[in-house]
Amino acid sequence: MTETKPNKDSGLKTARRRAAFSVGLNLLLSVAKGLAGVFANSTALISDAIHSATDVLASGAAYVGLWVAGKRHPSFPYGLYKAETVATLVISMAVLLAAYEIGRNAIFGPDKIPDVSLAFPVAAGSLVVSWLFGFFQLRAGRRLNSPVLIADARDYLADSLSTGVVLLGLIGAHFGYALDRWAAAIVSIFVFRSGGQLLIMALKDLLDASIDRDTERAIIKLVESHPLISKVERCLSRTAGGRFIVDLDVVLRTKSHEIADRVSDRLEEDILNQFPRVVMSRIRPHYSHSPILHSVRPVTGPEGKMAENIARAPWFLIETMERETGKVLEREFIENPYWREERKRGYLVGKWLLSLKPDQITVASTREGTAIALLKEAGVEIIISSV
Repeated sequence: MTETKPNKDSGLKTARRRAAFSVGLNLLLSVAKGLAGVFANSTALISDAIHSATDVLASGAAYVGLWVAGKRHPSFPYGLYKAETVATLVISMAVLLAAYEIGRNAIFGPDKIPDVSLAFPVAAGSLVVSWLFGFFQLRAGRRLNSPVLIADARDYLADSLSTGVVLLGLIGAHFGYALDRWAAAIVSIFVFRSGGQLLIMALKDLLDASIDRDTERAIIKLVESHPLISKVERCLSRTAGGRFIVDLDVVLRTKSHEIADRVSDRLEEDILNQFPRVVMSRIRPHYSHSPILHSVRPVTGPEGKMAENIARAPWFLIETMERETGKVLEREFIENPYWREERKRGYLVGKWLLSLKPDQITVASTREGTAIALLKEAGVEIIISSV
């Protein structure tokens, strides 16, 4: 885990830098369109400027929310993450009102021919920039596995569509057709859509909507991969200002409170590390003592004698037995896929053994190794063979 963390942190920093650059670019496009629309007397271009400004406002709300979320107050034990949601809700209302005004002025306003020589270069340049940066951002989002950058890229591509509508209106104006206000009416639909998406997102957060199912399933899969976890009995999750809070009830195959607490603490840390949008995770352990015991023993081969080193053992004997009587119900020999590895052999074998979910493992020596350390940390019982 410690070896991959720097790469992960680097990816997050890159995503944040790209997101910040996107805010600045959107602001520049909005100002350029707005000024050109005012001086060229183009309602459609002004409307498109407002459309670009909605993304700036949404990103601004996110940054304000992140700053406020870092504050601590005893009256808010889960943090102030919904400050961003409140800001988004207010902005969505302003965007919807702007969409209404744009649409009303477009429908009932007078026909006019804008100054195409001024408005057209700005609109065409904005279209090219939005389209190119949108695809550039989309590739980066997929490479960095960043949902935020992917969503941002799609916003840019949607902006390029609305700017394309403005360009069509300006082309019509060049030939003497008064299409500017109709182009503005179409752009108002894009603005209304942006405001509606912000409103729905804010309402979901305020109503404690659960996180997306794919992320929830991935979290459950991570928890259930632990060797002592029998199953996730219940998973309660909710959104909090674009971030996630997760509460799980898990069943552990142990009666040791110390081991259960250690496993729960480790899994909570793993969830926070592997899912950056999760800001709080809590695992409540429930204890079960299965009548069935899974025992593992390193051997030199099928029906062979016990191996002295588990990392170098070519085979492992897995026995399923009754816990109380010790009666063996099933025996299986499994070949060690990593026993010939030259590098990180102990780590690879230890991780592989954990995937088999053993309750105990019998070893020939008390000598500490990476594989045994991993098994101990996971709560697997280590038995020293007397043979």
